[in-house]
Amino acid sequence: MEKLFQSNKDETIRLFKSDFLEVFSRIHWSVPLLLYIPVVLFFMYKSIFINELSFLNIFSLYISGTLFWSLLEYFLHRFVFHYEPKTESGIKLSFIMHGIHHAYPNDSKRLVMPPSISIPLGIIFYVITYYTLGSQFQSPFYAGLVSGYLCYDMMHYAVHHSAIKNKIFLKIKTNHMKHHYTSPEKSYGVSQPLWDYVFRTRV
Repeated sequence: MEKLFQSNKDETIRLFKSDFLEVFSRIHWSVPLLLYIPVVLFFMYKSIFINELSFLNIFSLYISGTLFWSLLEYFLHRFVFHYEPKTESGIKLSFIMHGIHHAYPNDSKRLVMPPSISIPLGIIFYVITYYTLGSQFQSPFYAGLVSGYLCYDMMHYAVHHSAIKNKIFLKIKTNHMKHHYTSPEKSYGVSQPLWDYVFRTRV
């Protein structure tokens, strides 16, 4: 069987000649928590104390936001990160975005999404949800979406670098390891396998 990775060690290779760009391509796993937990808390505070939404509204919109993220996670992973470009520049960009993770799957500095990508994505979906749902109902939905993203990043780090014993999480880890080492065209869900079942892409 063809080897699907370059190294299984926790090692980081250089991506850019520019030191400035290189800094932004590496990130400690805790950075998303420091950046986005305050965002979640702010939008939940806004939902409860400013917009004064009912518990049912907040709960249902929050869960809808996390579910929306899980679908977004699946489609980004399947159709963006695993898109196979034909041009040389496209191939380089694809390697920078996701190919390097498959080549060096246990590189702890490139397991969570760097702010240079997550912040622009966050702004885009903030604008989309604001104009789709309105300020009042957007708050708990967006809090859920960002929470879903944090679960994705933390789960992704954990399946590569934690000694998981919980049966449910162990199944998620096994699912992701199959994606890396046997079937990269399957099992696109990282934080959960829901959409792999729905779209029949589970190994």
